[in-house]
Amino acid sequence: MAPQRQDRRSQRTQQTLMDALVAMLAIKHYDEISINDIVDRANVGRSTFYAHYQDKDDLLKSGFERVLDMLIHHISFGEADQDLQLDTTQLFRHAQGHYELYRTLVWGAGFELLAKDGHAALSAKFQESFTRLLSGKPEPSIPLAVLSYSMAGTLLILLKWWLDNKMPCSPERMDEIFQQLVMSSTRNILGLTETMDK
Repeated sequence: MAPQRQDRRSQRTQQTLMDALVAMLAIKHYDEISINDIVDRANVGRSTFYAHYQDKDDLLKSGFERVLDMLIHHISFGEADQDLQLDTTQLFRHAQGHYELYRTLVWGAGFELLAKDGHAALSAKFQESFTRLLSGKPEPSIPLAVLSYSMAGTLLILLKWWLDNKMPCSPERMDEIFQQLVMSSTRNILGLTETMDK
């Protein structure tokens, strides 16, 4: 019981610190925020902060990893009948439902720190799915690592554009745009064009 209580307490503290950082990002540029600003907002001591994080970059990355986990969770792959479906609607719905958090992360000066990790994680998820789908088949003309990297980058750029412009269209429409921009050519590259028009 004691370790569980300690773990829950640690998680609450981490969430409190992340909430404080997000609140500060709404009123200050990332590079202007100090550790003192964060701990004052969170009402915790500096020693508590350093018990969990090395610096504010470490806190921001940790918070983004949670967002990224949620983001990846809301991407749905379907690989039935040797077709490839990638539904991004839930991802955009999730961002819509947590607009302030996503907006803060995307518009904040810390975005460059986050983009690399997010891009890498999405790319790895895509490549893993493509590898399963093509098991036992010839390699496509474009390496899977390159294809996955390009898809992940396009999806993140679309998400950023959508948030930058205050969500001018629905999540469903954003998924349609992604399908037209990316998925048709991806199926063609992977040799799945025969199953596209079922």
